Amino acid sequence: MTSIEIQNYFETIKKLILEYSPKFVVAVLILLVGLWATSFITKTAKKIMVKRNVEVTLSTFIGNLIFWTLRILLFVTVISKLGIETSSFVAILGAAGLAIGLSLQGSLSNFAGGILIILFKPFRIGDFIEAQNVLGTVKDIKIFSTVITSPDNKQIVIPNAALSNGVITNYTANGFRRVDLIISVDYKTDLQLAKSTLENILKSIPEVLPEPAAVVFINNLATSSIDFAVRPFTSNENYWKVKSEVLEKTKVTFDQIGIEIPYPHQVEIHKE
Repeated sequence: MTSIEIQNYFETIKKLILEYSPKFVVAVLILLVGLWATSFITKTAKKIMVKRNVEVTLSTFIGNLIFWTLRILLFVTVISKLGIETSSFVAILGAAGLAIGLSLQGSLSNFAGGILIILFKPFRIGDFIEAQNVLGTVKDIKIFSTVITSPDNKQIVIPNAALSNGVITNYTANGFRRVDLIISVDYKTDLQLAKSTLENILKSIPEVLPEPAAVVFINNLATSSIDFAVRPFTSNENYWKVKSEVLEKTKVTFDQIGIEIPYPHQVEIHKE
């Protein structure tokens, strides 16, 4: 390589530096300001939604949507300032998006499922639900999945497509629940005494709601017992407490007044 060629080479590099340096500086400034602006706008939008009492699930979802939309627009703006032809880039991005969309049909269906859950609200964060053979409390509703914590504190992630297309049982949607218990007594028991005792036990528990009224009735004449259905109502947070107290007080009270709760007995056969 001759000295003239080397000189021309450096002149070309110098020209490119002088030509693209201002564009690069402007692009970096736009990037830095844009990153700050996207975060600021997203936080501001979330604060406005909180002040207007928009549901947490919906405000979080909209906030994430705003954030990533602004980030994509920022990316396109930055590359256009660097001199890259955005029209061809958008065409390439669109083709890539189509290819990615075809390969990620499951993820897109999960996204659509998330939109349906947000719009129709079959459950909210904090609800206790049963879905896809899973029972637990909803901790987070994300774009593609829903996070549930089971009663034994396991974290379970369910795809939104499966949730939106399946059966969902929401135990806490109405604010209170009915505790369904079966209390069995022996056939020789005074039924009126047993029934009144169970009713008094329910009245003695403060967490049992007066309305809807609790009910106690004979549910079944079984092989070795008479079964009472005991159905008190209580608030969602007191469900397990009421269930436990009814069972405990029933056993203690029945023992005190001599009502027997039947259970299987083993018959011992002694051979001579």
